[in-house]
Amino acid sequence: MHEETLTAHLPLTVPRRASTLQALARRLVLDKLARLQSGQLRVSEADRQWQFGAGEPLLQVEVRNPAFWPALAFGGTVGAGESFMAGDWDCEDLTGLVCLLLRNRPAMMDMEGGIARLSAPLRALLHRARRNDRAGSRRNIAAHYDLGNDFYRLWLDETLMYSSAVFERPDMTLAEASTAKLERICRKLALKPGDEVLEIGTGWGGFALHAAGRHGCRVTSLTLSREQLELARERVAAAGLADRVEVRLCDYRDQQGQFDKLVSIEMVEAVGAEHLETYFRQCGRLLKPAGAMLLQAITIADQRYEAALKEVDFIQKHIFPGGFLPSVTALASAMTRACDLRTVHLEDIGPHYAETLARWRDNFLGRLDAVRGLGFDTRFIRMWHFYLSYCEGGFRERDLGTVQMLLAKPGWRDPVPLGGPLGPLGLGAAP
Repeated sequence: MHEETLTAHLPLTVPRRASTLQALARRLVLDKLARLQSGQLRVSEADRQWQFGAGEPLLQVEVRNPAFWPALAFGGTVGAGESFMAGDWDCEDLTGLVCLLLRNRPAMMDMEGGIARLSAPLRALLHRARRNDRAGSRRNIAAHYDLGNDFYRLWLDETLMYSSAVFERPDMTLAEASTAKLERICRKLALKPGDEVLEIGTGWGGFALHAAGRHGCRVTSLTLSREQLELARERVAAAGLADRVEVRLCDYRDQQGQFDKLVSIEMVEAVGAEHLETYFRQCGRLLKPAGAMLLQAITIADQRYEAALKEVDFIQKHIFPGGFLPSVTALASAMTRACDLRTVHLEDIGPHYAETLARWRDNFLGRLDAVRGLGFDTRFIRMWHFYLSYCEGGFRERDLGTVQMLLAKPGWRDPVPLGGPLGPLGLGAAP
């Protein structure tokens, strides 16, 4: 139903004969898809149809414009995403398609090679221009988070958390799972009344409200987004917590003082690989000798980290300018070189992000009329549909991970009161 709503607003395309270039690109793409082994993919174009692979599931792609073929052949997954934005192709189960391709990584990697690499240098040049110095960080954050608070309110839950939830029970609502994630963080840090807590990356104030309201902490929270700053301050005032929460428009590099605890929830991805040591050095400086830090980060496999640094994917180009994904080893190594923090506990919550993204996607696609009412066009909507599905598939196939790392100064002596272990696939607490 959501897909029909989405495609109904696309301009109708009349099937036309492919150009020589498009025909060549089609042959190249079909030859590579012939290597699929796990699952089946059926591709249709006008009155033609091709089928690849074996077994379940069976996914279907409809090519609506032959421009799709050179976009994929010459641009790889970035080109595929841009072609989807243009309405050149559709798939009823976009997340399932991502999962299928990831299960067939050799074929997918081959899709990124060859002539598809011709466009990579230009993307890399653009990405380097979005470096995360102080001015660049402000621009990059604004490009994503200043789309408008009303936009994010449409599809986030009432906590306005824009990070992985934790589904401790399979029947949890998204809001309940978001709150469970916040409480899990607070327990790991052993937060107590009177603790001075620094948060790097405010979002819309969800953590600050939870920590101050339920645990009696004093929270200083930093953001570079003016839109988030305004709403977070409004929410703090409405909750009667202005005496315990200060939200500041401030780069983490400029913050002064020392704190008992530090929290950074999915902000490190905006730091930039070249600034990781700076980030951890500053975190170490901002903590008291017995302090601790909880870092929640989206991660990439250690084995793929170095190669990923040289690439620019769809998310970096269109969704999070200046973003990058660290590996666990990259985080730990940068921390070790930069400061005296050490890892006390690490928990992978990656499958929870897949479920979180599925909820966001359903909410988003269920509110398309409202999204359009805010002035966003079909190309933007399809871009966000691709983004949410692309990421969901990555987490479902464990191509991406999400970790909570508890990091401590040498003087930290508090116990780590953790919740129960997470169940299979991350859904449901262990008995």
